[in-house]
Amino acid sequence: MATKEKKAQVIDSLQEVISRCSVGVLTDYRGLTAAEMTALRRQLRGAGVEYRVVKNTLARFAAARAGKGELAGFFEGPVAIAFGYGDITEPAKALAAYIQASKVGMTVKGGFLGDRVLSPKEVETLSKLPSREILLARVVGGIQSPISALVSCLSAPMAGLVGVLQSRIKQLEGE
Repeated sequence: MATKEKKAQVIDSLQEVISRCSVGVLTDYRGLTAAEMTALRRQLRGAGVEYRVVKNTLARFAAARAGKGELAGFFEGPVAIAFGYGDITEPAKALAAYIQASKVGMTVKGGFLGDRVLSPKEVETLSKLPSREILLARVVGGIQSPISALVSCLSAPMAGLVGVLQSRIKQLEGE
């Protein structure tokens, strides 16, 4: 197979992954040994995240074809991308946890969420967000709280009336 054909296949594969994923985090992996890279990939795979080292020129072409041409500025120096397909916070959280635990010189260059390009600061913020389930639970709790308070308010006069009637019944029984 010719080199051009191999490159075309790599571009097509990368374009498909960029289009299919829900979130991507771009990292500079300088300073990682092969063993550390293997450990990082294993940890990310456990979190449902795919981690790929990419060639900058091919990645620029793939990103442009996938409609994410704004990412071109991030493809400088050694770049690897963590692709997430489920919870949008998972790649950022997994990478932040690895960087903090291993104390390696790896840095986050940026990322993308749908059609939006993320700065390194926004990726850091994304890594600190609670999971989708927790956020949904908070929303449901916020909706449920006023309803519970209203039910309590409406039932309080009835409870008071029942208490007065029971007291009067006991008083009459005692006579």
